[in-house]
Amino acid sequence: MKKNKIFVQIASYRDPQLVPTLDDLIGNADKPENLVICIAHQYDDITILDKYRKDDRFKILDIPYLDSKGACWARSEIQKNYDGEEYTLQLDSHHRFIKGWDTELVKMMKQLKKKGHKKPLLTGYISSFNPDNDPEERIDVPWKMNFDRFIPEGAVFFLPASIDDYKERTEPIPARFYSAHFCFTLGKFCEEVPHDPEYYFHGEEISIAVRAFTRGYDLFHPHKVVAWHEYTRRGRPKQWDDDKIWGDRNTKCHTKNRKLFGMDGEERATDFGIYGFGDERTLEDYEAYSGLCFKRRAVQRYTIDNNLAPNPKIEDPEEYEKSFLNIFKHCIDVGYDRVPEKDYDFWVVAFHDSDDSTMFRKDSEPWEIENYFKDPDKYCKVWREFQTDKKPTYWVVWPHSKTKGWCERIVGYL
Repeated sequence: MKKNKIFVQIASYRDPQLVPTLDDLIGNADKPENLVICIAHQYDDITILDKYRKDDRFKILDIPYLDSKGACWARSEIQKNYDGEEYTLQLDSHHRFIKGWDTELVKMMKQLKKKGHKKPLLTGYISSFNPDNDPEERIDVPWKMNFDRFIPEGAVFFLPASIDDYKERTEPIPARFYSAHFCFTLGKFCEEVPHDPEYYFHGEEISIAVRAFTRGYDLFHPHKVVAWHEYTRRGRPKQWDDDKIWGDRNTKCHTKNRKLFGMDGEERATDFGIYGFGDERTLEDYEAYSGLCFKRRAVQRYTIDNNLAPNPKIEDPEEYEKSFLNIFKHCIDVGYDRVPEKDYDFWVVAFHDSDDSTMFRKDSEPWEIENYFKDPDKYCKVWREFQTDKKPTYWVVWPHSKTKGWCERIVGYL
């Protein structure tokens, strides 16, 4: 083991924030000499890293951006360069850091180890910052990750939320979920729970959370701010903007994720090797800990209410099964070009099953429609949530205009 060394993993895709992130990472470290920084540099301008190319702490993987196969592939390439460092820190390429971030994270790790956690893992959707107005727009309250929903493809989505009592907290809080943009743990994590290069984007975080848990890692959120993350990257290119076959990669990823968890009638696959679950805990152990049931796409009320893990034990098997709720939550995205009228008075919004029967309907009222057209992404984001034992097959949005009557009926398959 290379004691005290930190293997820093950064996957960067055509990101002008990469160099400012590196400057801040190094400049705010108490012991910058302990950093080993590996970057998957998916570039359109190879010169931006020239200032660091002669720095012995850096391992730069130069990848022409059109050769990229996605974020998980890039992270997998980085982890091949792990070389026995005691710790690892995985990031995106758009961050800022507190002074002494490295000391603080190592201190938390040692604190958790003293409490009996052999493999602590610090992770989270960390607090946000705005690079266009920094440091004024840094959020100085630490965040945790709450359950949001199972998406139609099967992956689990999360939402950031503040740790409101952080001033009274003296140690990290238990976590259910894993964030790929911020993870600090033992360096051997790179070998024990490596990124699956066949994953594309969504599904990555829930799969790693469970894989880590089943290999003996205990998940925690930092109880204080140690770094900031930019979430929007608005106006900057994403890998799927440039990859003509990203849809195929994405579909393959979701299929593999459903097989990993045995979802939607898929028999749970056991041939994933190092990219599968470990043998220190089971998937069922994780489900009891987190309050999720993957096979049923279900969640316990305790988790929905955003209480901290672990969930209370329910000894009776029948009561345990009854404790899970099948809640379908989905955002229908409708581009502004699909709804050009200015005088809509209501929209039909409905979900149907494979027999074309209506499973749920809740129409959009004028005030809701008005808010749709205030979205900075230029999409009408129609959120609906309802309880159901089976996944809908498709949704319908059918706008009605005061002057033109019924307009185009918009349909999307799930």
